[in-house]
Amino acid sequence: MAMPIADKRLGSAVDVPHNYASNSAYTHSDGGALELPASPVLVPQTSSKSSQYVVKTMIIGGIAGCTAKTMVAPLDRVKILFQTHNAHFAKYAGTHFGLFKAGTAIYREYGIRGLFQGHSMQLARIFPYAAIKFMSYEQLKRALGRRISDQNLRNFLAGSLCGVISVSVSYPLDMIRVRMAYITPTGGARAQRVRDVVKMIYQETAHRFGVLNFFRGFPLTLMGIVPYGGVSFLTHEYLTSLGRGRFAAIAADPVGKQQVSNRRGRRRKVPELKAWAELAAGGISGAVAQTASYPFELIRRRMQIAGAHSPSTRASAVQIVQDVWRTAGVRGFFVGLTIGYVKVVPMFAVSFYTYEKLKALFDLE
Repeated sequence: MAMPIADKRLGSAVDVPHNYASNSAYTHSDGGALELPASPVLVPQTSSKSSQYVVKTMIIGGIAGCTAKTMVAPLDRVKILFQTHNAHFAKYAGTHFGLFKAGTAIYREYGIRGLFQGHSMQLARIFPYAAIKFMSYEQLKRALGRRISDQNLRNFLAGSLCGVISVSVSYPLDMIRVRMAYITPTGGARAQRVRDVVKMIYQETAHRFGVLNFFRGFPLTLMGIVPYGGVSFLTHEYLTSLGRGRFAAIAADPVGKQQVSNRRGRRRKVPELKAWAELAAGGISGAVAQTASYPFELIRRRMQIAGAHSPSTRASAVQIVQDVWRTAGVRGFFVGLTIGYVKVVPMFAVSFYTYEKLKALFDLE
């Protein structure tokens, strides 16, 4: 509701919307009416419950996700080839500098496009995934905060739930992307197009209904996303709180810089972390989350590419676990984890850094 304020300069009442705040206090005139300051600065108040806040966090979340994934796309391609034991690149797995040898081999045979094979589908998947993930996390964190006093538990549950929501929406796109990254053309054949891969997956006879082929490994994904999403947001929130609190002297921007931002009428009062601190918090959170959920990811990848070997066979998680254990023991569940760190640490660092900086740019709490 608008609040009428008498303005002696205008000789009439001025309506100031309720969702605006001034960076200067109003003063009483002799007649008792509120008098506007000489040059008020009106700052829009963006509530976390407003549709504007929801839309903005979705957009900047999607941008952050796409930026991070583009930076690590070649590493992601090699990791999938290692995880799925692709016959052409299995010889590089587990060797010294195997990551770089495999990447070089891909580049020599297929050029730069080979390193980004399946990336267009990755971007189509990651934008809605990241957008929904960050937006739902912000909303769930505030909703759970009204019922759960323990902040660590709240952040873990919010991260887990937002992961479940976002992966449920984007899983079919991830299935297509993994298949495109796994397939390696031979004899000079062109790379598979998206529509060709979609048609191939749909026509597999493992399920009665072709659409279910796009959800191979989905139940296992839901099991893996709980520790992955929960641990990543929990760790990031904990580290950033340390940076703004105990280690603010070295990790946070100087107080003077914050005061300048506030004088310009910004609503955001959260202390900004220095670039290195924000990147470090994101990278460490990614490494911890990757370690906690990696066995689930490996089994899921094996299930996703099973149709490429035997279209009529429905691979079960139990069968894959038995095969991995029989051939490599416990270490078999962590094949490719090193390259996973090489990929996940910069990806999470860039993702969280981009998201937080865009929030600051749009003055969002």
